[in-house]
Amino acid sequence: MKKIIALTILLAALTSCSNSDTYQDIQTPQTGTNPGTDPTAAITYTKTVKSIIDGNCISCHSSSGSASFRPLTTYAQVKTAIETAGLLTRIQLQNGQQGLMPQGGRMSQANIDLIVKWNTDGLKEN
Repeated sequence: MKKIIALTILLAALTSCSNSDTYQDIQTPQTGTNPGTDPTAAITYTKTVKSIIDGNCISCHSSSGSASFRPLTTYAQVKTAIETAGLLTRIQLQNGQQGLMPQGGRMSQANIDLIVKWNTDGLKEN
């Protein structure tokens, strides 16, 4: 009797598991309102890039940091660093390459992609 109950529960569990996703559903990326997941959403400094810069660059690139000669605390400073100081090149270097920023190690590829897309989108502030 215990075997029949156990078998019945097992069969019920197996038959209740189904996935309605098709192969196409799995292969098609889902997009939302997050600019990091929606390739069509415009990236702006205020909404996206500022927090990346603050989290990865400000410890050195501020008035009290070791790279105070190149502060990255405002929109204008970050925009200028991209346009004239090679910021995009430096953040895309690989760990171990001379000139990599941040010096503590490469930031995530997702963050790099967002900064690159911000540049592509025209370096919009808001």
